[in-house]
Amino acid sequence: MAFADGLADFRSDTVTRPTPEMIAAMASAPVGDDVYHDDPTVNLLEEEAAEAVGKEAAILVPTGTMGNQLSIMFHTSPGEEVLANGASHLRSIEAGAAQALSGVAFRTVERPGGRIHPEDVDDAMELAGFFPRIRLMTWENTHNLSGGSVIPYDLMEATSARAREKGLSIHVDGARIWNAVVASGVPGPRWGGLADTIQFCFSKGLGAPIGSIVCGSADAISEIRYLRERMGGAMRQAGVIAAAARVGLAERDRLVEDHELAQKLAIGMAERFPGSIDPSAVESNLVLLEFASLGMAWPDVQGRLQAASIKANPPIRGGWRVVTHRDVDDSDVARLFSALS
Repeated sequence: MAFADGLADFRSDTVTRPTPEMIAAMASAPVGDDVYHDDPTVNLLEEEAAEAVGKEAAILVPTGTMGNQLSIMFHTSPGEEVLANGASHLRSIEAGAAQALSGVAFRTVERPGGRIHPEDVDDAMELAGFFPRIRLMTWENTHNLSGGSVIPYDLMEATSARAREKGLSIHVDGARIWNAVVASGVPGPRWGGLADTIQFCFSKGLGAPIGSIVCGSADAISEIRYLRERMGGAMRQAGVIAAAARVGLAERDRLVEDHELAQKLAIGMAERFPGSIDPSAVESNLVLLEFASLGMAWPDVQGRLQAASIKANPPIRGGWRVVTHRDVDDSDVARLFSALS
């Protein structure tokens, strides 16, 4: 449903506001000091999240960026490299955190859709004795910069197996892993089984106001808990955050509604602006449009949207991302079409 103030915000699925159920859960959540493992609501959330992706343990963190960076810090030592797709969020959109905080560099694979193939692992490791040591391979699923595309499970399985043969650890940036689950039908524990650590966000499609989580073995999470202290991510009465996250996690199957709305948006844009998008390429809730196909300059589009109380990010490198989530609906999509017509 649309925001109460009449605004339709298509910038991201991070703009959602907590539902009445989340607010009620937050208000009534039993809490304690999470640093002492005394917050019962956080403990429940960590148990539920770990089980959801087939892992032994989990740790709540404030953001997905922190979850990714704690995982990199755990798996690597300064001076080593991380094998990643060049358009990965943890390489490109986390303000150089891995280089600054863990002292690592990236060995990149330049393939569309966030993909890495087994032969890419072979190519990278061929020079391991001469180039810096590669310790970790990372995935991002769904893949943000390619418009929410889902990396196929079979490809991730084959490449991850090759990486393990080469002695690499594996981390999955699953910020939107539940969108990948809904789109692919592959359950969470199978995705989690491909990795040593996996993080996912509660504050994107799941709709909670704050929080992400890292899942892995009990030993890994114990060490990451120590590193969280170093990073300033330890929280006290965090049950008020965890309560909303628990509601979002329990309702994760509703993401199918966001995907269906994204399809309607893509089909409508393709009909009105031929060449702007191929609807069959939209796999989740991120709709990446070819902005030039609209035949308008951004200031014109921005003015039209503002007049209709619609928010959207400007295009980047010719692509215009429009995102569906629980706080936009059919009427908002219709309003978007009307504003652009």
